[in-house]
Amino acid sequence: MKTALVIGGLLALLGVTIGWAIWGWQQTAGTAMGFHGWLAMILGIVFTIIVGCGLMGLMFYSSRYGYDDEAHDLSDKNKNDSARS
Repeated sequence: MKTALVIGGLLALLGVTIGWAIWGWQQTAGTAMGFHGWLAMILGIVFTIIVGCGLMGLMFYSSRYGYDDEAHDLSDKNKNDSARS
């Protein structure tokens, strides 16, 4: 019952979000965007993709070469030390 309630709530939230997006799209129909607006949008998209790809690359690099293991080992060691005290 809880799962159905959560799914129903999320679907309702998705419907409201889609409705709001359609309303916003219709409100801006016919508005012209100048050169600076297009330039800002293109630069924002490009830099967002670069940052996202860079962070994903760092995550895979860190995972592949074991840099994450050291942090897990330290936290496990601290838990074991505090449990012994």
